[in-house]
Order: sequence, then structure tokens, then C-alpha cells
Amino acid sequence: MANEAILSAKDVEIRFSLRGRMLTAIRKCSIDLYKGETLAIVGESGCGKSVFTKSFIGMLDANGSITGGSISYRGEDISKYKTEKEWLTIRGKKIAMVMQDPMTSLNPLKKIGVQISEAIELHQRLGKEDAKREAIEVLKKVGIPDPERRYNQYPHEFSGGMRQRVMIATALACSPSLLIADEPTTALDVSIQDQILRLLRGLQADMGMSIAFITHDLGVIAELCSRVIVMYAGMLLEEAPIDDIFDDPLHPYTQGLISCVPKLDSKLEPIKGMPPTMINRPPTCAFLARCKFRRESCFTEPVSELTYFDGQHATSCSVRLREMGK
Repeated sequence: MANEAILSAKDVEIRFSLRGRMLTAIRKCSIDLYKGETLAIVGESGCGKSVFTKSFIGMLDANGSITGGSISYRGEDISKYKTEKEWLTIRGKKIAMVMQDPMTSLNPLKKIGVQISEAIELHQRLGKEDAKREAIEVLKKVGIPDPERRYNQYPHEFSGGMRQRVMIATALACSPSLLIADEPTTALDVSIQDQILRLLRGLQADMGMSIAFITHDLGVIAELCSRVIVMYAGMLLEEAPIDDIFDDPLHPYTQGLISCVPKLDSKLEPIKGMPPTMINRPPTCAFLARCKFRRESCFTEPVSELTYFDGQHATSCSVRLREMGK
């Protein structure tokens, strides 16, 4: 891993106003994203993965805001940005995002080539003909056959896998240094999933960019990512190199996620119960009600922050930390 962190989020807190009540969606989350690495952010739907990473590009809903911490991109605190003009200096140009549902993210009334060209015109200040040539090149780069013809087609004329390639092409049109891939293989069959993952690996090698790969499925990240962060109820529960997550998961929630990965020689073991409500959540461990390893002390202890025990592997589970003498 390179030593240069291109993005550092420190103690980020994000809150939403809902009918006069405040919901804290992200609670003191900190990550470093390094040049050229692929970081997986893993957790169940609703745990805050997308909200956390959308804050990197100023795409929170109107009722949400960053209420604490900082987000530093190459040394500049972008969490202080307030206007769309400020965010457009980052969004698409330096940090791009592939949304999880290409059919709803693409404009069904516009040809896909026009949608890619618009992004190029906006961020690279190119004329229409030059932008069109760039768009055709990026369609070729993501493996779409006959890109000149496909440039003039509409989203409904593409298969699910091809639409996802279009979304990746749009995100890569301005050669960002960081790509946020939000569940890019959701709703795709296994063979198409593999094609998309191979495509991302190849593009990363060619372009030298960093990738934040968001998923709820540990099964898709084993060969793509070098490091994993596990989220639950708006908090970070574990961080480790990819091999350590599978070989020695420290947090009970991570262990539960791994037991949900389909295997030929064993049955699935789903995590029982439901995640807690994010409004007026108690200060104790968010996973407490679902944890089969809980101790009496877990009902009174405040939530632990991520604590590293070997420089790379960290957990917030107080029981495991005590076992390791932390």
C-alpha cells in the first residue's frame, strides 16, 4: 500500500432532520483511502455505507448535513464546502461515484453518449465534438462493443450489465483519482458480476486510481479489495486487511457476515434480529441485542472506538479487546 492518503475522513458525524427529530446516521467514522488501493466498505443495507461516502462528493439529501469531523481530500477539508459550485470542483472531476441502480441513475430520455459527453463538457471544458470523441473512447475502454453506434442509443436498449458499464464509463470520463463504487454488482447475475469486477480491476491498474467499493456481500470482495471496513448502525466496527477479515474476524458482527456467505459444505447461518433504530439509539454497543457473545458488562459500557492491536487490524468490540489485553 502506498503511504499517500488521498482522502482522510476523521470523526465524521452526519445527521438528518426528520419531522422535527434528529437522526444521527453516521457516528464518528474515520477512514483513510490510499493512492491506488481498493477499500471495501461492508455492511447490511441501511448501515450508512452510502450516506458516508456520498458526503465525500456533497450528495447528501437536503435534510442531511455533516455536523462533525472533517473530510480531507489531498489536504483540503472538503466537509466545509457549502455551495454546488465548490462541490463541482471535486465531484466527477476528482472523486466520482457509480450508483447501485443504473436504470434509475441514467436519464431514460437522453442517449447514453450525450449523458457521458455532458460530464466531459462540464469538467474538461471541451467542445461538443471533442467531448463526443472522448465519450466514445471511454465507452471502448469499459468494453462496450461498437461504441460509435452505442453512443446514439438509449438506456433501455442496453442490458443490465451494459448499463452498469455505461455508469462506470460516465464516472471515469474525467479520469478521477478516487472512484466510489456503490453496490455496482447488485441485481446482476453471477457471470456478469464477475465481468464487472474484472473490469474495475483492469481499469484501476490502467488508471492508477483508488476505489471505495461498497457492498453488503463479503463474497464479491475477496479478489478485488486489499482492505475492509465493516459498518453497522452508522459506526465502524472492524478494519483489517482482506485476508485477516476472512481468517480471523474479531467482531461478532463480522463473524456473522462471513457465516452468511454461501458455501458448498455448510448451511447459511443468518444473523438473528434486526438492526437498531437510528433515532435515540442507546450509547452501548449497537450490535448488543443480536450478539451471541455479549457479556453482562456490554449492557453498561459505552461504545468503544476502533482500537488497533497490530497496526492494521482493529475492532470496537470491548469483549475481544479485553481478551487481547487492550
